[in-house]
Amino acid sequence: MIRAFAIFMLTATSALAQTPPESLVAGLSESSVAITADFIGSEILIYGAVKRESPPPQGSALHVIITVEGPPVEAVVRRKSRQYGIWMNTAEVTVDRAPSFYAIASTAPLQDILSATEDLRHKISIPRAIRAVGISTATEGPAPFVEALVRLRQSGGSYQTRESAVALTEATLFRTDVALPSNLTEGDYRVRMFLTRDGKVVDTLERGIQVRKSGIERLLFRMAHDQPLIYGLLSLAIAASAGWAASAAFRLMRA
Repeated sequence: MIRAFAIFMLTATSALAQTPPESLVAGLSESSVAITADFIGSEILIYGAVKRESPPPQGSALHVIITVEGPPVEAVVRRKSRQYGIWMNTAEVTVDRAPSFYAIASTAPLQDILSATEDLRHKISIPRAIRAVGISTATEGPAPFVEALVRLRQSGGSYQTRESAVALTEATLFRTDVALPSNLTEGDYRVRMFLTRDGKVVDTLERGIQVRKSGIERLLFRMAHDQPLIYGLLSLAIAASAGWAASAAFRLMRA
């Protein structure tokens, strides 16, 4: 009896020790996005609250970081140099797992609320979320190539950094909006939420968003992958018909 009671108390103490004093509870306005022929993008509302088992600690500010990550894709980043009077590729880096979409929203600048150690551990910032391998003739390392990839995707809206875009009310309720562009890659998108104090991650929570083609977009996508010959013949027939129709209309206009 005494032994059983001791085991029970030990288990209960371990469970309490593993329970974080502050934890996240959150939801999404949409858990799925349909890509149709007239899809121009979407906006996802991410909201939640901080659940506490005891009063919050004094003297340290609470912050929230939210990331939305698309399916990883491979990317090859090349650098051109002028040699022998012509421009040619002289170095390249293969990035084998670059997110097709990545957005970060936070209650404050990342450098103020997240330590480098925690960033390395959880891979929160954009450079940490990218993994570069297969380095060829890049003498100075992959960093400049990864920076170039980030710049290109930021200019296209695929990578977003929105510091101070998460509204945190009374250190309890939070919300933010993440804009998804029209050129989304189909797949499963991962939404991660981090609660931080003094640069350390206190709690994490993960949700998912399914992005799928729908209607004529999905029909053409599946045909292109499952029946490429029929898709190619159909494309040629449509192109020929469109050319003939345009030619006939032009002749009627000149008549």
